[in-house]
Amino acid sequence: MSILIKNGQLNGTATDVLINGNLIAEIAADIDSAGHTIIDASGKAILPGLINGHTHAAMTLFRGYGDDMELYDWLNNKIWPVEAKLTETDVYWGTKLACLEMIKSGTTCFNDMYWHWDGTAKAVDEMGIRAFVGGVFIDLFDTDKAQEQQEMSEAIFAKRDTVSNRIKFTLAPHAIYTVSEDSLRWIKAFADTHDLLIHTHVSETAKEVEDCIDQHSVRPVEYLEKLGFLGPNLVIAHAIWLNAKEIEILGEYNVKVVTNPCANMKLASGAFPFTEVQNGNITIGIGTDGVGSNNNLDLFEEMKFVALGEKLRTLEPTAAPATEIFECATRNGAQILGLNCGSVEEGKLADLILVDLTDPTLSPGHNLISDAVYSANGSVVDTVICDGELLMQNRNIDGEEEIIENVKKVARDLFSR
Repeated sequence: MSILIKNGQLNGTATDVLINGNLIAEIAADIDSAGHTIIDASGKAILPGLINGHTHAAMTLFRGYGDDMELYDWLNNKIWPVEAKLTETDVYWGTKLACLEMIKSGTTCFNDMYWHWDGTAKAVDEMGIRAFVGGVFIDLFDTDKAQEQQEMSEAIFAKRDTVSNRIKFTLAPHAIYTVSEDSLRWIKAFADTHDLLIHTHVSETAKEVEDCIDQHSVRPVEYLEKLGFLGPNLVIAHAIWLNAKEIEILGEYNVKVVTNPCANMKLASGAFPFTEVQNGNITIGIGTDGVGSNNNLDLFEEMKFVALGEKLRTLEPTAAPATEIFECATRNGAQILGLNCGSVEEGKLADLILVDLTDPTLSPGHNLISDAVYSANGSVVDTVICDGELLMQNRNIDGEEEIIENVKKVARDLFSR
């Protein structure tokens, strides 16, 4: 299948983009239309799809539930008791809604960590988006639970090739306060043996750091270094409470970091030290976290919060400029996940979005990237292509009403159990 995007604005110039299979085959003016499916992009700009570096997709089921609470109170008394009741069907529908929301706001790939891997993978497969689906690992320092979690991870890994190649299996230990030292060592060894990404939370709260010092006499990053856990295949979310030494260590091991400003602000967890981490030559991506702590999956909105949050934290208006923030949500996200995308170039994966330049938030149009970061939200996205397949056009997605209706039913059932 070939798709020809005609007359779209690329870097301010009217351009055609030809997609063959799942790759961008040609970028030029006036490409011959014969034999291609045509998308008229007049009045629209062509951008790379956004990459959500940290999610718990099926937590769309928790939108609006347990708001305005402290993190550990929220987890222990609201989230974990209900999550214990989740079924694969619940996760499937929650993930379908997440994919719908992400597609409608221009995200073409997400890095996930949640329960019921099969339910997530099935939903992603059907929705056509790209995802790194983490087999969440929590043993609560119980040896029997650790063995169970290891066997579950091995079982998921064994069937990883039975799903779409858009879906990649990762290991997802929740955090150092929910996963034992022995399990972390096992996860690192398994990931290195099988060339897998590891996705975890690190230094999300001051309490996490204080507890780590009390228990291990070192800070979280230093603790993970002692375990031999750090490496270029590690993606850590939040990383708010880092000191200079920890940033230096992360840079030495080429660890990747994903910031989640809306969730951090909502839970009053703290402010991510964007400038210091960036100066440590660490690749930074952007994630939304789960809807239960955000409460949406709009990466356009998230980009604005990264930029404004850093300017406020540093009292420096030149910090975190729009061009760098947009790179975090596109090129950096692709680099973090090892994907050949994140920019509109020949030979790259055809993960693209078209944004409507007639939208008021993109007018008068002095600088598209500044407008995308500071002004727009996901509603400016008109068309989404992922892996060379058309997922949304004119903001229409097949089956949208059915997904929303089913999620409402599933949520009502889940919270009445």
